[in-house]
Amino acid sequence: MKSNNRCAWTGADPLYQEYHDKEWGVPIFDDRLLFEFLTLEGAQAGLSWITILRKRQAYRAAFANFDPEIVALFDHERELKLLANPSIVRNRLKISSTVTNARAFLKVQEEFGSFSAYQLGFTGGIQLQNSWSDKSEVPASTPLSDAFSRDLKKRGFRFVGSTICYAYMQAVGMVNDHTVDCFRWRELR
Repeated sequence: MKSNNRCAWTGADPLYQEYHDKEWGVPIFDDRLLFEFLTLEGAQAGLSWITILRKRQAYRAAFANFDPEIVALFDHERELKLLANPSIVRNRLKISSTVTNARAFLKVQEEFGSFSAYQLGFTGGIQLQNSWSDKSEVPASTPLSDAFSRDLKKRGFRFVGSTICYAYMQAVGMVNDHTVDCFRWRELR
């Protein structure tokens, strides 16, 4: 095994590779960054992740660097302006869900002290370690992502189906889903 093997999904795209090598699967405890990933995973629904990665800087500009306190104050007029922004995914439901989710996010922070503390409750405070040999073994959802999704929906979040939740869990390091031949799998264990 070569030390620079990556998960097969990265392909040859340098942006994908950088994201994989530096971010994907690294445990995140910063609430602003967690809100960013929750928003971006929801925006990705029905699209490729590379599309969202290419629009990430524009999303940061459009959504106040993903500060949930500011986004929660967005009104209908602000949402209409976002719908006209060609640099982000212009989907009315995805844009309005970001505002709704910011409000729900703040309620979770108030109840649990942080969103990070809330989500860590689903994994017992640890990163779950998987040992997949091939990307075809990696599930699109799990019973844990089902439970996470149900709870988020109960709290008023939108665009948080089980598949979106599992992708989020992978991205923010709730689970280590790097394949065992990937150099990051060992680094994140």
